[in-house]
Amino acid sequence: MAEEYTGTHDDDFARRISEISDDDAQKRAESLLAGLQEYDLEDEDADLLNAYGAGFDDDDVDDGPAPVLAIVGRPNVGKSSFVNRILGRREAVVEDVPGVTRDRVSYPAQWAGRKITLVDTGGWDIDSKGIASRIAEQAEVAVELADAVVLVVDVRTGVTATDEHIVRMLRRTKKPVLLAANKVDSDKDLLSAAELWSLGMGEPHPISAMHGNGVADLLDEVLKILPEQSQIDQAMERGGPRRVALVGRPNVGKSSLLNKIVGHKRVVVDNEAGTTRDPVDELVELGGRQWRFIDTAGIRKRSKNASGSEFYASLRTQTALERSEVAVVLLEASEVISDQDMKIIRNVIDAGRGLVVAFNKWDLLDDERRWNLEREIEREFGHISWAPRVNISAESGRHVERLVPAMETALESWENRIPTGKLNAFLAELVAANPHPLRGGKQPRILFGTQAGSRPPKFVLFTTGFLDPGYRRFIERRLREVFDFEGTPIEISMRIREKRKKR
Repeated sequence: MAEEYTGTHDDDFARRISEISDDDAQKRAESLLAGLQEYDLEDEDADLLNAYGAGFDDDDVDDGPAPVLAIVGRPNVGKSSFVNRILGRREAVVEDVPGVTRDRVSYPAQWAGRKITLVDTGGWDIDSKGIASRIAEQAEVAVELADAVVLVVDVRTGVTATDEHIVRMLRRTKKPVLLAANKVDSDKDLLSAAELWSLGMGEPHPISAMHGNGVADLLDEVLKILPEQSQIDQAMERGGPRRVALVGRPNVGKSSLLNKIVGHKRVVVDNEAGTTRDPVDELVELGGRQWRFIDTAGIRKRSKNASGSEFYASLRTQTALERSEVAVVLLEASEVISDQDMKIIRNVIDAGRGLVVAFNKWDLLDDERRWNLEREIEREFGHISWAPRVNISAESGRHVERLVPAMETALESWENRIPTGKLNAFLAELVAANPHPLRGGKQPRILFGTQAGSRPPKFVLFTTGFLDPGYRRFIERRLREVFDFEGTPIEISMRIREKRKKR
């Protein structure tokens, strides 16, 4: 953990910022912007700075969820290497070793200006018994929530019984499929790729995920079969009911909570974790307004393959987060806050959604557990102290209505925009009182700041050097204090620029 920067405590800081008039703030920002012209700026900087003073383009219009592309195939054919090649970074696990787990199964990507969500099905717990049925089952889970599929086959191994099993499953789904003939690095491999016509999945597209050959051509073909937005999870119109993802680990009471809010037994509830298979969207009246709850209550557990169930639950959670605007993370107050709970919270933050934390079964706690829980919250939730907390009982409905002001606060913060003048007045006052620590005899300065977007709020700082993570967190904390960003993650990025050399 990087060293934290605490700065000096100033009770009057927020008041001083509020007292700066809009005209004065704008003049300050214009002066800083003029000074920025002395630095070497890139074309993308100009695009961002040209928006200064002209308001924001509504670049956060909800165009609906990106189309989902599932990458399927048996182990060690190069699925994860293919995903990493598209992403341009090593993010997907590239070892299909039994027992290897991963925090994420889907990845946001772009190709030719279009957004895509990639789903990687590699890294499963595989043993030699029943391998074909297990692999096909796991692939089926991913395909179920995909708009199109890329089937990856290793040309050096050739077609196996497992490949044929997956092909039969893909034909049943009637999803558009492209066949990627991977590990084509020679003319001999190219001839082997041609033999994959025998699978009956159309033209084999020769690629080398390791070296990148043929990947661009394959992705061009992928765009032809993908819809503009996911047809699996239809987009909701902006301005309609606010979208809430109800997430949490299995058996914490998500279905019970949704049933209580809806007012009838809409979702199957059982003591066995994971009793709901189908995604459940529900329009409900709560707090005098309509909401759309996107439930991720789990799945029907499959007796032969618990790993497939976990995969499906994880994929459902990520899909729900993509479709949502704010997430209610439900935790069971009677149980110790687990790593899985924290992982779900991290997923919400990574997805850039508003966050409300709800502790279920609060009414059943004794004094000792309440005391212990508060200590756990202090220890585990330091980095999300900005998230509203609500204590409820899903079973009895006690205090469920308190979710409404918490969600409304998170959504308001999520969409909050700070005028560029006010932001730069804030930065100037903050840095004057709390300059960045010297590093190697140099002190990086903040030249100019602008809010590049909202939903969630995104800030770009032009600087003369790298700002320590601890100092960036300090800026974030003060942003939250002054501008009330409660319930939303904040993104702060830097653009380090050098002064233009005089000729």
